[in-house]
Amino acid sequence: QVQLVESGGGLVQAGGSLRLSCASSIRTFTNPIMGWFRQAPGKEREFVAAIGWSGANTDYADSVKGRFTVSRDNAKNTVFLQMNSLKPEDTAVYYCACGRLFRTGYSYWGQGTQVTVSS
Repeated sequence: QVQLVESGGGLVQAGGSLRLSCASSIRTFTNPIMGWFRQAPGKEREFVAAIGWSGANTDYADSVKGRFTVSRDNAKNTVFLQMNSLKPEDTAVYYCACGRLFRTGYSYWGQGTQVTVSS
């Protein structure tokens, strides 16, 4: 069983930065894609970013492209989401997940970490 634990959320002013981390309990070769999703109050969960096993392949939602960067450290079973130029509309609970595809088909999910961006 894979356990994912997010950290790094918090309150930040618009224009600020946060770095989220997601630690996996084990290295999972069958679910090599690590992704970030978010869910704002009253909205459906949406895809944010994902990264392949080697780190060479990444995918971003249009709304965060150019502002967010996803990376991973396989030696530490950890994936990161660097969020810059944050906007109030980025406020949400952020979840990490691992799976086999970049935008769908995720098998394991973390509990989420709250990100609040004040205007």
